[in-house]
Amino acid sequence: METELIHAAPETPTRTVTDATLAPTAAIPVDGTDAPSSSAPAPNNPVVGDYNADAITVLEGLEPVRERPGLFIGSTGPGGLHHLVYEVVDNAVDEAMAGHCTSIEVTLQADGTCSVFDNGRGIPVEAHPQYPDKSAAEVVLTVLHAGGKFGGAGYKVSGGLHGVGVSVVNALSSELEAIIDREGRRWRLQFRDGGEPVGKLTDIGPSPDANTGTTITFQPDSTVFDHVEFRAQTLTERLQMMAFLNAGLRIGFTDERRAEPARHEFCYPGGIRDFVRHLNETSEALFDGVGYLSAAEAGDEVEIAFQWNNGFNTDGIHSFANGINTIEGGMHAEGFRSALTSAVNAYARDRKMLRPDDGNLQGDDIREGLTAVVSVRMESPQFEGQTKAKLGNTAMRSLVQKAAYIGLGEWFEEHPSEAKLVVGKAVDARRARIAAQKARNTVRKSALRGAGLPGKLTDCSSSDPDESELYIVEGDSAGGSAKEARDPATMAILPIRGKILNVQRSRPERIFDNNEIGALISAIGAGVDGATGEGGFDVERVRYRKVILLCDADVDGSHIRTLLLTFFFHRMRDLLQFGCVYIAQPPLYSTKVGSETVYLKDDRAKTAFLSERTNHRNEFQRLKGLGEMDAQELWDTTMDPARRTLLRVTLSEAATADLIFSVLMGDDVEARRGFIQNNASDVRFLDV
Repeated sequence: METELIHAAPETPTRTVTDATLAPTAAIPVDGTDAPSSSAPAPNNPVVGDYNADAITVLEGLEPVRERPGLFIGSTGPGGLHHLVYEVVDNAVDEAMAGHCTSIEVTLQADGTCSVFDNGRGIPVEAHPQYPDKSAAEVVLTVLHAGGKFGGAGYKVSGGLHGVGVSVVNALSSELEAIIDREGRRWRLQFRDGGEPVGKLTDIGPSPDANTGTTITFQPDSTVFDHVEFRAQTLTERLQMMAFLNAGLRIGFTDERRAEPARHEFCYPGGIRDFVRHLNETSEALFDGVGYLSAAEAGDEVEIAFQWNNGFNTDGIHSFANGINTIEGGMHAEGFRSALTSAVNAYARDRKMLRPDDGNLQGDDIREGLTAVVSVRMESPQFEGQTKAKLGNTAMRSLVQKAAYIGLGEWFEEHPSEAKLVVGKAVDARRARIAAQKARNTVRKSALRGAGLPGKLTDCSSSDPDESELYIVEGDSAGGSAKEARDPATMAILPIRGKILNVQRSRPERIFDNNEIGALISAIGAGVDGATGEGGFDVERVRYRKVILLCDADVDGSHIRTLLLTFFFHRMRDLLQFGCVYIAQPPLYSTKVGSETVYLKDDRAKTAFLSERTNHRNEFQRLKGLGEMDAQELWDTTMDPARRTLLRVTLSEAATADLIFSVLMGDDVEARRGFIQNNASDVRFLDV
């Protein structure tokens, strides 16, 4: 998961909110448009009446990327910045999947550039047949939809399908250099200012030790990105995941920006089996071993690793296709879920572990506490959408379903003790599900009917979800101020008392019996996922397209936010997937600059403020909490759409997010302490 800063600039500010602690990202209005609209036509542009052929602009080369970078990398915020690294690394991983690369090295250099080396074959350097005046390397780096992934000649399996990866990186960099070792020679190709070549491909001598490979070094363009400082933790999490998915591939990472360079190296001979162990390391495993099965058919491959733990979550299946995290699942995930349910029920029936009059175990019963990685590779994957979040190949569902059913049956036969524990846990989960069913159905049905809304909810008058916002506010006192401050047409207020239940460590019957969680489910109105036996969360029924967490700017407020995000991740994941969850940013300090009140988010913002105003002598008032603000202050600093700053929470790596929630909200105190210590220096990302 990651957060993206959404900021609406004030039109005529009377007060200033300063936030120096957040990574600046795309400065866009909160309605998601690319730029503020204006009723006046732009100067020198033809008016509508003069619309003719001269008004048609053709973007050539890499210009489309510069014009609309969000179409290619998602955003110009932290997510898009780090996506540049992923694009280059993915090319190196494709070389590894093709059997030509064993080592990848990523380096964040002291000058702000990023370097990615792989010991693969090296980008071809001869002239390209379609562009005889250009080398193949220059074509790859400057022409969209050019690469070795089309036609099957260069790569039979690859993650990138559109051929825009490294050329997009070039387009969005102020400088880029490619060093290519191939056929005993070393070649250099340089670009600047968004992909403009600096001369031609140059032979600079023999390759050291006759090595082969490619090194791409680039500097993100500060005129494109709001923030060009890479976050090491974000990159190491992604690189570690890629190492898990490619057994035996060594991926190194060095951060040279520090006084003492930090170094990480990832290599997992066990591949996805090691991945499952890693995901379960903060949980108590139900048994020691990790199950594993694999199969291949007509060039398509599937491998699955699995292990149950003593937890209660049912969303621990993580799927990948050609190394891409398909966070919305797809055919391969469907095939595995179907086979798992059938295989466990068949085994339980055959071993008389279910009574004849017992109904079959349901999928949620069996998946409670399961951690599984489903990884498939194929020549022609069909993803739904540019984000590649869901796999659409129906043939892969059949392959996974058949392989998993046979493989799981054999594994249960060979591991009867583990199989008994799995069935026993599923039976216990069914009992808990039945116990929770009545309470859950009451909450869900009333929410879906639009009736039975919680009494503490102060709803907005609009019934249009696209313009409606739900503020989940910490405490009744702050809720009262928020009710008075809000725009009643579009803003609903739901105060919650104290810290909600930690769903990471709670059985379903406790979750659905909890009053605060029941109020959340009813207010949002779209049902709930997990241990339901039927239905689930339906994002189309959400009553508010913005769900905004409004908590105090202190440790307790951070804990409440994390509890709420844990609930959304496990029980309303699509709310995160579709970008409906936001975090409000109330200030922690205020001070006077002349007659104007300046609000500062936290200590880092205060330090930055003082560094810019060394002669500032006025005292700082520490705001005790939202409940201490009057309605006008709360509106001016935190709720006014024209001036507020919001963090939008998005889900990009479900497996990583799952591990983070397990660390933060699980039982392993040492793991939680270590995570907080490792991330304390960069509080911009602690809300993920």
